[in-house]
Amino acid sequence: MPARWNHGQHTLVNLARGTQISTHDLGTLIKQLIQAAEPLKGKFDGEGKKTFDRFKAHADQIATDLHAGLRSVNTGQVGMERAFLTGDQAMADDAQSKMSSANFHAAKFRHGA
Repeated sequence: MPARWNHGQHTLVNLARGTQISTHDLGTLIKQLIQAAEPLKGKFDGEGKKTFDRFKAHADQIATDLHAGLRSVNTGQVGMERAFLTGDQAMADDAQSKMSSANFHAAKFRHGA
């Protein structure tokens, strides 16, 4: 039966790297959207104009908020990676310590007793 949570050694590192790249890409796409919409300035009337103007006015804040949110996700991913590595090392150290103090000879079965 395969492990339900198969955590490879580099899984979270790769995930964090991907999130970091996506954060940068998203910020770039929002800036490109704002630039692409520039020729439409002044072409709307009524509610369309209000919505367009509101989007333009808040676009930088939207980009900043998205960037901050994804940066927080990225920080969490890096923290999880550290926790997994620390736990993995602690478990290995504990197992090594217990094995060093174990008396394996006493556990041997004796024949003909």
